[in-house]
Amino acid sequence: MAQHRTLVTGGHVVSMDPAIGDLPTGDVLIEDGAIVAVAPSLQVDDAEVVDATGGVVLPGLIDTHRHTWQSVVRGICADWTLGDYYFGIRLAISPAMTPEDVRVGQLLGGADALNAGVTTLLDFSHTNNTPAHSDAAVAGIVESGVRAAHCHGFFESRPADPQFGTHDDRVRDLRRLAGQHFPDPRGLVTLGVSLSEVFGQPWQHTLDELAVARELGALVVSHTGCVWGSCVTGGIRELDEAGQLGPDIVHVHCNTLDDDEWAALARTGGKVSISVETELNMGMGRPVFERCRRHGIAPTLSADVISLNSGDLWHEMRFGLGFDRWDATQAVNLAGRMPETVTTTAREALTWTTVNAADAMGMGDRIGSLTPGKRGDVVVVGGGSFEMHPRPDVVGSLVFQTTVADVRTVLVDGRVVKRDGALVDHDLAALGRQADEVCDGLLQRLSDAGVTLPGTPENGWDVMEPLFQANRPQPAVR
Repeated sequence: MAQHRTLVTGGHVVSMDPAIGDLPTGDVLIEDGAIVAVAPSLQVDDAEVVDATGGVVLPGLIDTHRHTWQSVVRGICADWTLGDYYFGIRLAISPAMTPEDVRVGQLLGGADALNAGVTTLLDFSHTNNTPAHSDAAVAGIVESGVRAAHCHGFFESRPADPQFGTHDDRVRDLRRLAGQHFPDPRGLVTLGVSLSEVFGQPWQHTLDELAVARELGALVVSHTGCVWGSCVTGGIRELDEAGQLGPDIVHVHCNTLDDDEWAALARTGGKVSISVETELNMGMGRPVFERCRRHGIAPTLSADVISLNSGDLWHEMRFGLGFDRWDATQAVNLAGRMPETVTTTAREALTWTTVNAADAMGMGDRIGSLTPGKRGDVVVVGGGSFEMHPRPDVVGSLVFQTTVADVRTVLVDGRVVKRDGALVDHDLAALGRQADEVCDGLLQRLSDAGVTLPGTPENGWDVMEPLFQANRPQPAVR
């Protein structure tokens, strides 16, 4: 069978592979979806040519935690606290979503990611109110064309569907999804599991979710240490004592963890995803770059709640790098001095969304750098774009200057999905109109039902405290 070849040629290659480095002018050759060569110049016949002259060629960006379905209510959380989000999104909007709403949200979110040069998502999918919702969530992310770990959530719908009302029902549905939709563990869209919040449910349910995830070889993601006070979630100590921590879990946020909990994550190979925009805007505490550095954990970034944040990781890199540098210099400033160096470089920030993120998702052998043998997830930025000229520091320009409009060409698994600034498979204007209709219908249904958003009760977290305390496992008798 004839091979399909694509040659990305003439751009400044930022490979993110130390053995290859950066090539001021270079070529990347992809055959049948895999990178086969990266060099200053390659002589290739019978290849589809992507002319990257004047542009920067880099690996596709990777988001390690995104609630993709929330794309149909983009920006609704602009002035909401985390409590508002929980009661408004999780307890009001999510239960009102139809399967078609979920499909459109997933499709819109995947297309949004590709348009920004984000080729891989950890898709934290937790609006699986019925099996039909679960199928729609898979269908939408697959239709978008993005690479994804589709992390299925067991979260209870409110009110619960009488045919889908128990935790065992939702575990069974995961097994059905695994067999029906995910035959290839190395396919473009693979199976993952989003844990229900630890202590937000009976402890045995958490153990059951971890057991089925590991039985199926699924990536696991968990909201960890993201609420201050008595409702702190995460359960790192309890999970550690139960032997349940491991390198297959991506822990998101981690703002409230203490040194012992960080040591447990480091010792067991846990991964960390930082959602800078969410954490700063919703009062969740300091993004944990310094804690990761102290404990030898490689940070990754996530866009998180698209109901608030941009789906553009260029924003997240700038937010993250700016916060990390401020955090490192605050004590120096308060002592009346100026810093002599920056703590974190622009290139390090780029690793957060490439090699670090690929490793966190268990895909370091497939994506994250332009390395022969890895899949052809490639982004071309710049060319004739105004923001990218001049660029005396190429990586600095990537991190600090790039906009979505500068992302000219995107390949996923060797296939061009964005060419010359336009997505190949999606009409964004039409998709936007479809999303508008979904959003309008959703909000109208909530209004008709007398639901006022965000709907946070007074002292909302205090209301939840008894539940979280009751679900904590009892300490072992020693």
